[in-house]
Amino acid sequence: MLNRRYLASMASLVLTLSLVLILIGTALPQDRTGSSEITAIRAGKLIDGIGDSAADNVIILITGDRITDVGTDVRIPSNATVIDLSGYTVLPGLIDTHSHILLTPENPAGSPVLYKSIPYRTVEGVLAVKLNLEAGFTTLRDIDSEGANFADVGIRDAINDGLIPGPRLQVATMALSITGGHMNVTGLAPHIDVPQLATIADTPYEQIKEIRRQIKYGADWIKLYATGTLRHINRETFEPLNQVTLEEVKMIVAEAKRWNIPVSAHAYGGQGATNAILGGVRSLEHGFALTDEQLQMMVDNGTYWSPTITVYLPSNPQEENDPFTRRIVESHKDTFGRALKMGVKIAFGTDVGGFEHGKGAQEFKLMVDYGMTPMQAIKSATMTAAELMRLEKSIGSIETGKYADIIAVRGNPLDDITILENVAFVMKGGMVYKK
Repeated sequence: MLNRRYLASMASLVLTLSLVLILIGTALPQDRTGSSEITAIRAGKLIDGIGDSAADNVIILITGDRITDVGTDVRIPSNATVIDLSGYTVLPGLIDTHSHILLTPENPAGSPVLYKSIPYRTVEGVLAVKLNLEAGFTTLRDIDSEGANFADVGIRDAINDGLIPGPRLQVATMALSITGGHMNVTGLAPHIDVPQLATIADTPYEQIKEIRRQIKYGADWIKLYATGTLRHINRETFEPLNQVTLEEVKMIVAEAKRWNIPVSAHAYGGQGATNAILGGVRSLEHGFALTDEQLQMMVDNGTYWSPTITVYLPSNPQEENDPFTRRIVESHKDTFGRALKMGVKIAFGTDVGGFEHGKGAQEFKLMVDYGMTPMQAIKSATMTAAELMRLEKSIGSIETGKYADIIAVRGNPLDDITILENVAFVMKGGMVYKK
């Protein structure tokens, strides 16, 4: 016979779950996919992600989750809900092509796998996507789960199912690395076996098997560590550790392509970067030590570059006075300028998670300081980023037929790019998430 304490606890659990479901249902905007509800936005200025200048006094008409008309002479239907942004500059939702929603900058010892459970990190990820969405980033490419297995897949699917607010997500699950390489936890005694920050795959057999496993469980991208991390850089030659051969990269890219999945490569420079570019990866991450020859290879091969400048800046006086840190920053700035002049496709990427979520827009000022015009920087986070993610037919600009991913800021970011650090209005798929 069931005792009263058990029955009372079960009743309490049912009540709690009911309240959670009610809160979820009332806290989130309703899904507008297939809806015929009409919204009209009055934009004081419009940067549409395509043109080279802003237009004044534009009407954006939205039906359900899609843009149905854009122009200065668009008639607003009598049954439309009107959003007055006539005192604002309106832009496409921003896209960050290099994020880590399951990473936070305060992780002890830099290894969250040792100190945090995956369920706890998943909850952190739910907060991270909310913060990034409210900062104006309506799309993220999360470029590996940093040892949290497939928690990024779960968060992506929960967003898509309307359970939690967040950007459109493409995820890379667990990246591929090698024994002793980047994301292989070091500093422990040999007999201590711990979870790793990446999947360790040392042979072609292991690499192929892991690619298939990750795709099976929901990966949108395969992430490859083509070079090691900062501790693997030769302090005299500035050459990073090469982790893969050209043949391995070609094999990894070919296997992923068979499933219609693109490959991204972490690479600072050196032979690892060359192998990644010639091996056919779709994007190169970081790349602060790339040569002119490698940049030309990227142009010739159509390789995108996600520079992630912010995360390599010194964060304390000790780092500011460190010659190696200064060399990385100077090299990054020099590489960025050369890449811009040579026509490399630069996609906005921040490595947010290495610093505070919701603060990714600070990358814009650095890109402008390093040589981009404000419009070039904005396009890197709209159409160029959408093209990298193969979403250019759906997002990246404010055009008829595309998703109504729209943000607004007070002032003109073409005059002051830092205005994008204070987004006042966020709409994703026709639903308003920040007023």
